[in-house]
Amino acid sequence: MKKVINTKAAPAAIGPYSQAIDTGLGLIFTSGQIPVNLETGEVVEGGIEAQTEQVFVNLKAVLEASGSSFDQVVKATVFLQDLKDFATVNGIYGKYLGKDAPSRSTVQVAGLPKGSLIEIEVIALNA
Repeated sequence: MKKVINTKAAPAAIGPYSQAIDTGLGLIFTSGQIPVNLETGEVVEGGIEAQTEQVFVNLKAVLEASGSSFDQVVKATVFLQDLKDFATVNGIYGKYLGKDAPSRSTVQVAGLPKGSLIEIEVIALNA
């Protein structure tokens, strides 16, 4: 049975979607998280490094609200506005998802919500 996950510890959805869905079958699907600061409601400044760190702060909050964690992530999809940022993002990504790294896709996109440079969504086990 599907369960909607929404937490006040992460920025609210900016459209008609949930922060995550617990499938009831042991899988959590997060919506893409962008680098919005919870307190200001704005995209963080500081370039790709600051934005990537903020995305992981937001993902952590959503995963924790669902009863999961970074250790349980099995698939990640990274959306970048510019693939030139790939190496920088990879370094930060490895801090959070480097141990027993999940499968991953990374794609360059024409644009992201609120002018973000990065968005990440994950699928995790609910263990």
